[in-house]
Amino acid sequence: MSRKPFVVYWNNIPAPYMVERFNLLADRANINFEAWFNDRSQYDRSWIVDESNWCFRYRYMNTLVVGGRRLHFPLPLLKRNRPNILVSLYSEPSYLLGWSIAKLRGIKTGFRVVTTFDSWVRRSTVKESLKKWIFPRVDFIVTEGIDGKAFAQHYGAKSDVIFFARHGIDVTHFKDGSTMDSLKRSLLRRELGLKGTTYIYVGRLLKLKGLNYLLDAFREVQRPSGLKMSLILVGDGADEEFFRNKCKVDNIQNVIFAGFRQKNELPKMFAAADVFVFPSLGDPYGLVVDEAMACRLPVISTSSVGEIRERVGDGINGYIVPPEDSHALAEAMLKLVRDPILRRRMGYVSAEKIAGHTPEKWADDFERVVFSMI
Repeated sequence: MSRKPFVVYWNNIPAPYMVERFNLLADRANINFEAWFNDRSQYDRSWIVDESNWCFRYRYMNTLVVGGRRLHFPLPLLKRNRPNILVSLYSEPSYLLGWSIAKLRGIKTGFRVVTTFDSWVRRSTVKESLKKWIFPRVDFIVTEGIDGKAFAQHYGAKSDVIFFARHGIDVTHFKDGSTMDSLKRSLLRRELGLKGTTYIYVGRLLKLKGLNYLLDAFREVQRPSGLKMSLILVGDGADEEFFRNKCKVDNIQNVIFAGFRQKNELPKMFAAADVFVFPSLGDPYGLVVDEAMACRLPVISTSSVGEIRERVGDGINGYIVPPEDSHALAEAMLKLVRDPILRRRMGYVSAEKIAGHTPEKWADDFERVVFSMI
């Protein structure tokens, strides 16, 4: 076996941002790295998955059907060449089975933990008790920030085994959106049908994302201001038809449904807008906030987003409002529609705050965790 630690990261699907990070780990070659995935994609994700661009070793887990439920069985843990360290999620029986096998085989185990919200996650006595039993027994926990740390400690994790590996994005890629020249921007806005100050939302079109409240807030902002404005929704999702119908029934004007866009198109979508709005009812992190910030946009977000106060300073590079409060959302939107100088100033602060949130920084943090465990 190589002297380098053999590290496995077991994730649900190969999300694009995880692929970027895993490629970096493979390129650095400081650890013997392998990624495991339960599935290639999920029904509500439209990302392109192209394994030919992956530099790391990977496996898709075998699937068993037990009692009518799919179970992803971590068969490689039973083989002779077992990893030294297993990092996984913990939200499914498959991961807990893998954790148990790893513990029995003397493998160091870690969970990736993010904060969750009641609006998104159904709590049960059994699940809550299980987390309180298992969190103190894992060797280490990796999380994005202080909210994730507090969440882990709530379930009994000790402070000295909790490590930060902060989310990272391709800052240079998204920064390109902020450097688009005015002529190209005008042509793009005309192509998209945008008028006046433009708010943008990027993500899945789901009620859980708070889009009901965003549409109500946009209608409220339009009425008193008398200014031209647009709202562009970038993404797809199960509730898209509901939101389209709401716009018709409630006569909400100038809402553009732009559809799902791959990563290469996102910088120009952000560049066409003036303010990013994230009305979520309970996101564990919301990586798209970082992407919008890198494109030099001010951010209006609800407080029900993990680590949001580490990224958005209220009144500094945006505003933080309560969830499910369309009036508070409208007030924040109205402040920015009336003040282009404030928008630009906040946008510059956003870019400065997010400049260091790169995949390279995440890889540094992750390797630090690994080498502290061996």
